[in-house]
Amino acid sequence: MQLHPGKLDEYQRRHDPIWPELKAALRDHGVTSYSIFLHVGTYQLFAYAEVESEERWQLIGQTAVCRRWWAFMRDLMETNSDNSPRSEPLLEVFQLPI
Repeated sequence: MQLHPGKLDEYQRRHDPIWPELKAALRDHGVTSYSIFLHVGTYQLFAYAEVESEERWQLIGQTAVCRRWWAFMRDLMETNSDNSPRSEPLLEVFQLPI
């Protein structure tokens, strides 16, 4: 995802605290851990989520609370026409199962 330059403080403020209903939706969709990292030089965001089911995770974007969150955040980052964050898939090049 891509954060607009100069918007980091506001991005962090809006996440602290995260809306309780959004946290509940994440939990209801099988998310057990969710982190977002920033590349300071490019303002790129990398989200990492541990999920119980990829199928359930994909459905979260259909929830009303998620769509409200996207609209709430759209002025801080690049978005698609439905307000979802514009993102690029990453290619996994290494994994070490333990």
